[in-house]
Amino acid sequence: HVQLVESGGGSVEVGGSLRLACEVTGFYYVTYCMAWFRQSPGKEREGVASIYSSSNTTAYVDSAKGRFIVSQDNAMSMLYLQMNSLSPEDTASNYCVADNRYCSGDHCTPSCVTAVGYWGQGTQVTVS
Repeated sequence: HVQLVESGGGSVEVGGSLRLACEVTGFYYVTYCMAWFRQSPGKEREGVASIYSSSNTTAYVDSAKGRFIVSQDNAMSMLYLQMNSLSPEDTASNYCVADNRYCSGDHCTPSCVTAVGYWGQGTQVTVS
């Protein structure tokens, strides 16, 4: 079965950086969309960044543009999110999500895969 395990979260000072990682197993598809989303208490879930497997095309929510970089390794079993210039507004639980059914090509966006994909358990990022 599909399993996604996030790591790399923690506490960091304002302006600092973190690199989140997600190990994906049981997800054996040639093309798929992967993304990171986050959720804070009292706030709606927010898709942050996505990447399409075959083209490495990326997409970001406006608040992440210029600060975050999403990437995947060559074997496509790991997903990463480099988070820079962090602010208290970035404090959230961050989740790795994957989809191979609906969010393909131009439809591989953070919002699409956040809505329909398989999730991990999340990793907490706290900025203060």
